[in-house]
Amino acid sequence: MRSSSFIAASRPYTALDELLRALSHRERRLFVRACLVRQRAAGELAELSDLALATVSEHLKVLRKSGLLILNKQGRSWLYSTDRHLLRSALRELALVNAPIADDSSSSSSH
Repeated sequence: MRSSSFIAASRPYTALDELLRALSHRERRLFVRACLVRQRAAGELAELSDLALATVSEHLKVLRKSGLLILNKQGRSWLYSTDRHLLRSALRELALVNAPIADDSSSSSSH
C-alpha cells in the first residue's frame, strides 16, 4: 500500500503522474468511485460499464498498479476497494498545483 510519503518522495511528481494516468480513463474513474462506496467484484464492476470483462480486468490492473484500488480476499471472493488515503493524498498534491508560489526574485539582492 502506498502512502502520502510515497507521493512526497524525492521525485514527488512521479507517483502523482502515475495516479493521474490511471485516472485519465473515464471507466477507471467510474471503478474508483464505485469502490469508494463499497467493495466490489470484477464482474460487478464490468456490469457498471459497457466494456468486456477482459478489458475491465486490464483497467483494474492499471488501478491496482497505481495503488488506487486494493484487491482483498473475503472468503472465496476477491473484492476491490479504493485506497481512500492515497486518493486524498493525490487530491492534496493536485490542490498544490493551484497554490501560490513564493517569488524568490523579490528576496534577491538589489542593484
